[in-house]
Amino acid sequence: MSSTQPNTSGQPAGQSTGQRTGRLLLIPNTLDFGCLDGGTGETPPDLREVLPMGAITAAAGLTHWIAENAKTTRAFLKRVGEITPLRAPLQEQDIQVLPRPNKGGHKGGAKRPDPQEDRQITDLLAPALAGHDVGLISEAGLPGVADPGAAVVLAAHKAGIAVLPLSGPSSLVLALAASGLHGQSFAFVGYLPVEAQERAQRIKDLEQTSRKAHQTQLVIETPYRNTALWQALLQHLQANTLLSVSCGLTLAQGWSRTDTVERWRKQALTLPDDIPAVFSWLAA
Repeated sequence: MSSTQPNTSGQPAGQSTGQRTGRLLLIPNTLDFGCLDGGTGETPPDLREVLPMGAITAAAGLTHWIAENAKTTRAFLKRVGEITPLRAPLQEQDIQVLPRPNKGGHKGGAKRPDPQEDRQITDLLAPALAGHDVGLISEAGLPGVADPGAAVVLAAHKAGIAVLPLSGPSSLVLALAASGLHGQSFAFVGYLPVEAQERAQRIKDLEQTSRKAHQTQLVIETPYRNTALWQALLQHLQANTLLSVSCGLTLAQGWSRTDTVERWRKQALTLPDDIPAVFSWLAA
């Protein structure tokens, strides 16, 4: 095998003895789950408008899954099956659900799993150790990026299981590309504190970091808090800071817009409370 080609044999490099180990395939998802079922009458777009055919074919060939939510995973597979036949019917798909993080952890943070969670995550990879390819799927976008599935990917590496990421949409990358802000130095900092005073201080600290490092800062929020976060950003960022918001990316009504905080303060903006948004800024 050429050194420029990925190892897709199912064995980590240098491992050639013993039973074949399955791979962990990072299956991209759409960004529309939960956005088109609110009585609008809109139907989800054809998967081929969002996902590469290679990813769709790979998903159709799997029967073992690790997911955040079994119901939405079945909905995804149903859409896959409308394009190419599934290897096994929906009712025969083995879908294992990720353990929920402990309460009190920092949302979107880098908190390490406790030993019990670590064992649970490792157990999810048993089919791969038995020789089956396993799909890891997020609720939206790319698994492992702003997603608890990263713990599964790390566990796979520790267990000697080959990891194969497949191309698909990432709301963070799409928002950054559409913002016009600095795309060569950026940081995704997850969720901001909910408490008003802590959130205000965090915004000011991140703006200072952006100014010193000339670095774009990206954050997300639970959709029903979109407006509260937006108002906090307008209140606490400096007037000449460039502020961008991208909402409903890959949806028919999706949009992105960038302007100075000063100009944003002079215009009304209504953000939906049921569609995800990505917020980013670059301080002058």
